[in-house]
Amino acid sequence: MWRIFRPDAIVVWSNPTVQERLYWYKAVMDNKMPAKFTICKKIEAEEDPENLSIEELWKLHEDLSRRFDDVFAKIRSGEIDFKELKDAKPNFLDVKIEIAYRIYENCEFCERRCGVNRKEGEVGVCKVDRVYVHSWFLHHGEEAPLVPSGTIFYGGCNFKCVFCQNHDISQEFPKDGVVVDAKKLALIQKDLRAEGARNINHVGGDPTPNTHVILESLRYLDVNVPQLWNSNMYCSEETMKLLREVIDIWLPDLKYGNDRCAERLSFVKNYWKIATRNIKWAHDWADIIIRHLVMPNHLECCTKPILRWIAENCPRALVNIMEQYRPEFLVVRNPERWKDIARRPTVAEMEEAYSYARKLGIVYEPVS
Repeated sequence: MWRIFRPDAIVVWSNPTVQERLYWYKAVMDNKMPAKFTICKKIEAEEDPENLSIEELWKLHEDLSRRFDDVFAKIRSGEIDFKELKDAKPNFLDVKIEIAYRIYENCEFCERRCGVNRKEGEVGVCKVDRVYVHSWFLHHGEEAPLVPSGTIFYGGCNFKCVFCQNHDISQEFPKDGVVVDAKKLALIQKDLRAEGARNINHVGGDPTPNTHVILESLRYLDVNVPQLWNSNMYCSEETMKLLREVIDIWLPDLKYGNDRCAERLSFVKNYWKIATRNIKWAHDWADIIIRHLVMPNHLECCTKPILRWIAENCPRALVNIMEQYRPEFLVVRNPERWKDIARRPTVAEMEEAYSYARKLGIVYEPVS
């Protein structure tokens, strides 16, 4: 049925630029290549992660990361047949899971670095101690190469966007979802893939607070499916290192072109340095589609600096220049306080954004 009302999800793959820039993702999507998390299961860890200190775990992680890079390159080139590799125990994924659960007890998954023990029920800015899933379904409204996307919406978020369209699950009622453990989350992913999902889309809210259970779920996931990270990209460096070898395609938001707008509208500090650092890493590590939501009156301060940065730093990225902004949440409740974003962007503003992207050579049409 989705082929009828989203024919672009098929046609998009005739675009040679899309084929080139999303090569790995499509190969995994079509089961021609193994998802990265399955490769992690083949990389043997010589020591039991549970017996190591956090310093020893990170050292082992560094060593296994180099080994992963070698195996990954040989699988991609055809030098190694993935099917001939045997599962290892313990393995690289086990090391990642152990590190993630250590972080969970002194939470630093994002750059808020709240340091709370979420295992004991403490909560930080994201407002969640456990993993709360509010919905999971085949999403037909995502970018064409992703449709249908096996989307999992998690409760909680480390941002406090005044215009959030998912404010009910991200800020107001993050714990109203279903509590899931790793095995349940793996079953959700398996069912979505069986229903026709091209990918597993971890989103929210934001998936970052749930990194530990998402990683552990991959231990139990026994089907091949691309893992997609759909995030505001305020992740800590530690989280990015844990995700590097398991995410097949990144779908980051790049919201603001400066720290001033980020602090005023999402209440986050040092946004530009953190978000661009993480997005640059994601671009260099894997396939990527960068999202930028054009907001009214923010072309000069946000949209144009963002597009310039992408053109200079992420030349392989496909970019979704989004026109979906509408006043929501606190903006609707108190429009006088947020006058600059109390309306939708105009046609002229969108055309200016598109024109600027074209001048920079950014490829946006196939995914916008």
